[in-house]
Amino acid sequence: MKSIRNFAVVLIVLVLSAFSVNKSNTGGYQVGDTATDFSLKNIDGKSVSLKDYKDAKGFIVVFTCNHCPFAVAYEDRIIALDKKCKKLGYPVIAINPNNPSVQPKDSFDEMKVRAKEKNFTFPYLFDEGQKIYPQYGATKTPHVFLLQKTAEGNVVKYIGAIDDNYNDASAVKTKYVENAVNALLESKEIEIKTTKAIGCSIKA
Repeated sequence: MKSIRNFAVVLIVLVLSAFSVNKSNTGGYQVGDTATDFSLKNIDGKSVSLKDYKDAKGFIVVFTCNHCPFAVAYEDRIIALDKKCKKLGYPVIAINPNNPSVQPKDSFDEMKVRAKEKNFTFPYLFDEGQKIYPQYGATKTPHVFLLQKTAEGNVVKYIGAIDDNYNDASAVKTKYVENAVNALLESKEIEIKTTKAIGCSIKA
């Protein structure tokens, strides 16, 4: 009987340990968390950090890439979002999280080519060594994290998709990111704080 009890205790500990490991593996920022700053190489070869933007009220951090058809479909919308929200204090910061050894089209050199082709109006950073995207918990390209600058740091206010129609920009009914930025500017509660990011899986 004693040995059965000991076995049961060990079994419970193992199950709890496994649950803890799985939970941490699916981690990343949640709404309300404070995001740490980063320093990543931009396509011009210079390092970019959030702290460089002294006058910003926050940031639209978008994990995106070159090759993914979902990311490509959103490029024009990301540019439009940056042009509109940057003037309001919320610039786009794009980050390529993919491993170029797995997907060569997402190499740093290819990033420079794509940014020039599309005339990106925002920094396009390379997550070399893939250290930043796991901190955020990004899983797709594109995947958005809206941050608001506060006295305590850059607080996550929205996580998910850019809008509700990845396939057709003209058919979009709800602009999740733009609505969230407007809510922050008006000091209102964001109605939709999380959505499911639709896109290609990040190539690790």
